[in-house]
Amino acid sequence: MSAIHLFPRVFASLDGGSTQDIVARRAVAIAAANNADLLFGHVVDSVPFEANGADFDALCESRKEQLEADLADILEEARKNPDIKSVDLQVRAGRITDTLTEQLIEPFKPDLVICGERGLSNMQYAFVGSVSKYLIRTVRCDVHVVKA
Repeated sequence: MSAIHLFPRVFASLDGGSTQDIVARRAVAIAAANNADLLFGHVVDSVPFEANGADFDALCESRKEQLEADLADILEEARKNPDIKSVDLQVRAGRITDTLTEQLIEPFKPDLVICGERGLSNMQYAFVGSVSKYLIRTVRCDVHVVKA
């Protein structure tokens, strides 16, 4: 009897926060268990840079290099794992929720999105909201939220 792979395409949202390593490790484990394609994605928030004419391509490339360094062991493990079909890391710039869904998640068409919960204070949450909550409400697949 062959294994049933529930999640053949796994997307992991990297936020640079305290849950990033846990999210990445969880994504690798789930991708391996499902013989999946795995895409790690990160969005550089463009809002703080919009007024000064920032070079978003350079910002994205710099952030991707930093993520590759920060997650080197995890990414190497994933790329060497024969049970994971493919591993990619993409970085885009824009407004976080729109860019995350429109430029990273929707084109990849994942069966599962994995993200972290940052644990914002009630005051911060009232102003900035929650990316994980946004993803739960808007993406058309299962969402796994990793708590710190």
